[in-house]
Amino acid sequence: MATRIGIIGAGAIGSVVGGMLTRAGHDVTLIDQWPDHIEAIKRHGLRLSGTCGEHLVPVKAMHIHETQGLRYPFDVIFISVKSYDTEWATALATVYLRQPSGIVVDFQNGINDERVAAVAGRERTLGCVITISAGMYEPGHAIRTDTGSIGFKIGEHDGKDTPRAQEIARIMNDVAVTKVTPNLWGERWSKLAVNCMVNPISGLSGFDSAEARTNQVPRRIAVFTAAEVIQVGRARGFEVEPIYSIKTQRFVDAVAGDGLAEVEADMSRDAKSRVGGRPSMLQDVMKGRRTEINYLNGYVADQGRQVGVKTPINDKIVELVNAPGVGQLKPNPKNLDPLWAMVPH
Repeated sequence: MATRIGIIGAGAIGSVVGGMLTRAGHDVTLIDQWPDHIEAIKRHGLRLSGTCGEHLVPVKAMHIHETQGLRYPFDVIFISVKSYDTEWATALATVYLRQPSGIVVDFQNGINDERVAAVAGRERTLGCVITISAGMYEPGHAIRTDTGSIGFKIGEHDGKDTPRAQEIARIMNDVAVTKVTPNLWGERWSKLAVNCMVNPISGLSGFDSAEARTNQVPRRIAVFTAAEVIQVGRARGFEVEPIYSIKTQRFVDAVAGDGLAEVEADMSRDAKSRVGGRPSMLQDVMKGRRTEINYLNGYVADQGRQVGVKTPINDKIVELVNAPGVGQLKPNPKNLDPLWAMVPH
């Protein structure tokens, strides 16, 4: 019997994944809270473009209120909403999950695995670190924007290589190359560092993901941001995996005055090999939506306080993004001036 897959949160990533899995013959249902998006998919199909190719896919799509009409449970549900919507989305998932074998996969930015597990039960929860990128600028149309060789990293909380983790990886290989990782938390902190480096910098400035790593001002701010994330992650007991294929110790050394130019050069080189897209926080800012800042840089700052590691750059980023109020931030390179003043140049 085919695995029934639900994706709660059909944003850019959720839509790309749902569309590509559907094209590969999987039984997928997208569930989302943006009415125009779901209606567009129902009327015309889901349009995919960018580095995943041009496709128009007849995906099953549902408004949240329509889930009460579901007749059969899902075997796997991906939680792909914004971090601030984690608990209610996971609670919704548990209602429509096959018992007792159903699996909930935390498929988000940030480190929300413990929050998902608290609602769904740790024994039913896996994590997935996403390394693809995507954008969605109109209803019914998602664009994959990366050219990366690895797409996803599936992991059990305890690092074990289990049959269910391998099965999810096998399914996700139909979207992009997927591996099972024995170090979910180290991968999570690595991706958290990337999100903290690029997402708010782009949201504040308007630079796309490539520009944020090739322009000197956002790039240098990003290096100092990353070093704080790495040091907090290490203090929490995790071995943070490489960032942009750069060993994490190099970021820590760079802010101490050893090898800063070389790290920046490697960041630029990596960025030039990819397609530039708008990071999710810039997309949220442009749409006037709430951002995930408190679950990204804010999470790092909070964890840093708990372990006695100072995070002045991350603290300032949180302050700058939150200060205007929800929906009021206007991207402008000048918004980076207070951060630029905090780093050597």
